[in-house]
Parts: sequence; C-alpha cells; structure tokens
Amino acid sequence: MSSSSSDKKRIAKLVREMPRSGIRDFFDIISTRHDIISLSIGEPEFETPESIRKVAATALQAGAQATRYTSNMGLLELRRALAHYVKKMFNAEYDPEKEILITTGVSEAMDLAMRAIVDPGDEVIYHEPAFVSYRPEILFAGGVPVPIVTTEEDGFRLKPELVEAAITKKTKALLLNFPNNPTGAMLSRQDFEKLAKICIKHDLMVITDEIYAELSYGDEYVSIASIPGMKERTIFLHGFSKAWAMTGFRMGYSCAPAALTEAMMKIHQYVMMSAPTISQIAAIEALSHAEIDTEQMRKGYQERRDFMYDSIREMGIPCTKPGGAFYMFPRVGVLGLSSMDFAMNFLNEESVAVVPGTAFGACGEGYVRCAYVASMQNLKLAMMRMKRFVDKLR
Repeated sequence: MSSSSSDKKRIAKLVREMPRSGIRDFFDIISTRHDIISLSIGEPEFETPESIRKVAATALQAGAQATRYTSNMGLLELRRALAHYVKKMFNAEYDPEKEILITTGVSEAMDLAMRAIVDPGDEVIYHEPAFVSYRPEILFAGGVPVPIVTTEEDGFRLKPELVEAAITKKTKALLLNFPNNPTGAMLSRQDFEKLAKICIKHDLMVITDEIYAELSYGDEYVSIASIPGMKERTIFLHGFSKAWAMTGFRMGYSCAPAALTEAMMKIHQYVMMSAPTISQIAAIEALSHAEIDTEQMRKGYQERRDFMYDSIREMGIPCTKPGGAFYMFPRVGVLGLSSMDFAMNFLNEESVAVVPGTAFGACGEGYVRCAYVASMQNLKLAMMRMKRFVDKLR
C-alpha cells in the first residue's frame, strides 16, 4: 500500500468524502495571480473603518488586556453593547450575561449551534442555493441535511409550504440565511410569520444566519427572532465581517435562550476557549462609532448592485435583482455553458473570477455567483470584459 493510500485510510470517512469548498478552489487560483479582477470572494474591498483600526492598534500597543484571554463568553462590555444593538437593529432582547456568546466568526457560531442541538440522525431543513458550509456543518454535527430548492421564478424566496411538506418525525431544526448568500434574496415579514407558525406547530428549532442584515436595500428589515413566539426557539447568528469590513478580525456572536447559550459555550470553551481579545475590543468600537461608515458602505454596495444588475440584464442574461447582501446570481446557462465551464473560461480568457453556482448546491447549475465588492472602477472593467466574453459565446 502506498503512503498516500495509507494516509487517506487514516482520515475519518466523513472528512475524506467531504468535497472542498467551491469558493476556496477559486480563491486558491486567484491568490497566485495579480492580474485578476475577483468577483468570487465575499470579502469587502472597503477598508475596515479607521476608528476601529486605531482602537485595535492602540489596545495592542498598550498590551495587558488586549493580549490576554477573556472569559469564555467574551468581554461583558461587548456583550452589553451587542444587547443594545440587537434590540435596536433586530427588535429582539437578550440578556448580555446569559444569552450572548462571542465567537470566532459566524462560522464558529454556526458550528456550535449545530453541535449543541443536533443528535445523530436528526434532520435539519435548509434552503438551496446555500452558503457552502451549511451542508457540511450539518453533517459534521451528525445530522441529516434536507435541502429545499428555491427558484429564480420565486426570487429565490423560501416558500413556507415547502418547509412544512419537508417536515418529518426526525426534523429538529430549520436553518435560514436571509439576506441570502449566494442569491441576495430576502423574505418579507409575512413570510417569516408563516414560517414561525410552522416552527411553533411542529416544535422546531431555528438557526438564523443574518450576517448580511445591515446590507439590505428595502424599506423594512425583519428578523425571525423578533416574531412573537420565536425567540425561545431561535439561535440568532451575526457578526462583523461584512457590514463593518472586518473579515480578518474573525468576530461573530450568537444570541439564544440561556440554556442554549450555555450548551454552545460548553463546546466553545473546549475547542476555542475565547474569541480573539483584540478583535473584541475592535468590535466594541465598531458598535460605538462606526454607524456612519457602515451606512456609507451599504450605499456603495447598492450603487454597485444597481450597476451590475443593469449591465448583466443588458447582456441578455436573466438575473434576479438582489434585495440584500452583495451577490448577484445570473443564469448564464442560457449561453450554452455549464456553470463550471463559464467560470473557468471567463477566468482564463478575461481574467475575471466568478464562482460556479454548483458550489452552492446542485440546483445552482446554470448560474454563477458574482460578488459586487470590487471598486466601481474594477466593476466597470469586469462588466466590460463579461460583455466581450458573452458576445464571443454568441
């Protein structure tokens, strides 16, 4: 037996059979080239606001607190600031001492939530196209992923009646992500009220990932955690990577009833101990003084969204206008190429990176995800190159 074969056998079967992230594959390609305009990675091109960077730098220079562990739950000052922010932004009240946990990014918070509530064989309903980590995280927790396909015809909204039809005796939870990655879809208050009735009727838990909440472009933002009867069965996840352009700080948090927060903290204390202290200090500053910066970024993304949407539609490519986040999900299958072929050929011929829709589930075939996080200058150049590429295909 070769060394390679022997090594593979030593790896757990679940991990061995888990595919690499389709997003990460493209990240690895573009990281070796400097001539590429990337519309592939969901990382803001905006700088972290200056006040946040200054506070972090000053705290690090001072040493002491910034270089030491915090409590497993996180800095109480930050949790108090978050309790105030979540009440104001999401209309949901949480006790900062018992119901808010600071995590290393929303990715850790999602992992903790899954492992805290899912027993082997429990089914977790989620909607596709979906962020690449959801299905693996359900599997890593021992659960059974139950995807519900959302469609372009419905604006990629999750239809409550499809959720109810998917429920079985083994269903434990419903996982939501709105504003959605990769489609930018949103749900209305009426949608959430219908979903809430279903979850209460069938005694389901809800995990809601609302990392893109501040980047919504409609008149009203609604969290399912604010719907009557839902707080006690909801794990609300949020963080600082997107709206505050703080991806490298790895700063997330969860809000949930005390018993659920304690369960998540049990796992967190053994695998992570505490989130980075310097990032927690930066997060306090973000909540205190960066509201204007966040709103300016939101307006910048909305301008980019409108430009990209109009450009893609002018090319004759069907596309749903996103209600939030910073992603477009055009249906490039009308050009006669698979998602992967479109993405690879576009990258090789025009040096622009997008992500094949299949990275977000099989129903993403025929689509690509385009992140409008680049500067307007680069975005205009990318759209010019896309038009040239599309014209050649025709």
